[in-house]
Amino acid sequence: MSLNRSEKEAVISEVTSLAAKAQTLVMAEYRGITVADMTKLRSTARSQGVSLSVLKNTLARRAVAGSAFDIVSDQMTGPLIYGFSTDAVAAAKVVSDFAKTNDKLVIRGGAYGGKALDVNGVKQLANIPSKEVLLAQLCGLLMSPISRTAVVLGALAAKKGEGAAAPEAAAA
Repeated sequence: MSLNRSEKEAVISEVTSLAAKAQTLVMAEYRGITVADMTKLRSTARSQGVSLSVLKNTLARRAVAGSAFDIVSDQMTGPLIYGFSTDAVAAAKVVSDFAKTNDKLVIRGGAYGGKALDVNGVKQLANIPSKEVLLAQLCGLLMSPISRTAVVLGALAAKKGEGAAAPEAAAA
C-alpha cells in the first residue's frame, strides 16, 4: 500500500529529526527474516535506545539529505532496515549482535561522525565498550594509584607498629 504525499512528508520529517539527534546510522538487509525474529530485534533495539525503521529508500535518502548521514545515501538500495542511535555504539552493537545469531540479517554499512562505514567498520564500532563501561574503566584507572599508595602506607604503618611493639615486649 503506497503512502500519499502528506504521509510521505510525515515520514521524512520524522526520520530527519531522528537523523539530526543521532550519532550513528547502521543499515542492514533483512530479506528472509521471520516476523518473530524482527520483533525480537526491535524489542532489543528499543531497550538499548536504538530506533529501527523499515523505510522506502527514496524517503530515507530525502530524510538524510544535508545531514551527516548523506554520505551513505548511495548505499540505500534493496530491502533495508535503518538503525539510528544517539549513543555512538548502540545501533552498531544491536545490529551486529543480532546478525551473529541470525544469518538472514546482513549488515550493509553505516555512518558515524560524518564518515561512511563498511561492514567491518560497523563491526569494529560494535566492539567498542559502551559509555558506562568506559567511564567505569577510567574511574578504575584513576583510583588505582590512590589505592596502591594507601596499601603501601598501611603496610608501612603495620611494620612500624610491629617494630615498636617488639622493643616494648623485650623491656617487660
